[in-house]
Amino acid sequence: MSDSPYFLALRSPRTPQPNAPLFIYLPGGDGTGQLLYRQLEGLEKTFDIRCLEIPPDDLANWEQLTEQVVGLVKTELKRSPRSAVYLCGESFGGCLALKVINHSPHLFDYLTLVNPASAFNRPSWLYWLSFLARPVPNLIYQNFWLWFLPILAALGRIEADDRRALLTAVQGMTQETSVWRVALLREFQFSDVDLRQIKQPTLVIASGRDSILPSVDEAKRLTKLIPNSKTHVLPDSGHACLLEADVYLHDILQSVNLLPERQPVTGG
Repeated sequence: MSDSPYFLALRSPRTPQPNAPLFIYLPGGDGTGQLLYRQLEGLEKTFDIRCLEIPPDDLANWEQLTEQVVGLVKTELKRSPRSAVYLCGESFGGCLALKVINHSPHLFDYLTLVNPASAFNRPSWLYWLSFLARPVPNLIYQNFWLWFLPILAALGRIEADDRRALLTAVQGMTQETSVWRVALLREFQFSDVDLRQIKQPTLVIASGRDSILPSVDEAKRLTKLIPNSKTHVLPDSGHACLLEADVYLHDILQSVNLLPERQPVTGG
């Protein structure tokens, strides 16, 4: 296993916001944390943001990833206690967020899941295809992502620069890491009992045109089990919805009354 993951502030506010609620983003399968950048301008109005970056050659299992993330959150809070901590996981990161909040629920006040990959291990075309994932010549591997990109995202809703950023992020994974993370998703388990134990206000965001996962059905399932939860459907969005030009996570949180009641004062 490679070095531990660490928090990377992609575009931190120009001045520190130690009094702002902490927003922790756990990324999708690329693991870079860099694809949140379209959302930062909005989120920085309210939050002090941290994005998790998982090294591209990391082969940690769920338990190891969970322990490392919990350790990083504890370190962050010891350095600067917060009025509230928001945990947000997208796709692969949605699975990790469930593991993390189950491990240490006392650290978090709110949970947001964006097209969580918790439905991956249900039989589907992608589930069965995942059994074929294995190292191939690098040229084939790179071209696979060119083919897969229109399935991964609704490209018509994503600007050209953002498409390139998405392609760069997914192609940056080593083949071994890509195969490993697919295997993790296939093996992911989180019981109904554990879902019912989540007490934090929870929002599940689901894309209506997700070509990878049955995200709307999964959102309905999760919100039936998580006591204090809501679903927000993006009817025309694809799986990589946070890169879409007209999707604003801050506004979505505001629309479902999950933002702090009082805005923080910038500066510290």
